[in-house]
Amino acid sequence: MNPFDLVNSINYTKKDILEDEKDYNAYMVNRALSYFPDTVMYANEMNIHHHLDGKAQYQFLINIVRKKKRFSKWNKTSPSDDLNAVKEYYGYSNDKARDVLDLLTNSELKKIKESINHGGTNTGVSRVVSK
Repeated sequence: MNPFDLVNSINYTKKDILEDEKDYNAYMVNRALSYFPDTVMYANEMNIHHHLDGKAQYQFLINIVRKKKRFSKWNKTSPSDDLNAVKEYYGYSNDKARDVLDLLTNSELKKIKESINHGGTNTGVSRVVSK
């Protein structure tokens, strides 16, 4: 079962669709509810009482959250140009590149970007070629 189906049943349909307690992902449900001012406190309450089983958390939320159509896009981190440059230069993964990025100075980042610059129209530098 999809966690978004559970969130939809808590927010809008109010039908108990949880068949197996293993299908309940408390993190995803609480994160989805935390985007709205009228449900953020309920999500926080479930974070405080994380020791409760999934069925109890789901029953609490389905019965206390008011019926309303709620939709929000999930915040996603987008990799920066600096991170992409470090990844390409050293051949690192995202996690390792983030660790190294904290250690590099601005001048070192500039040198890395210059060394991996492949040219093209998006370089910001216009070159005149004479024959």
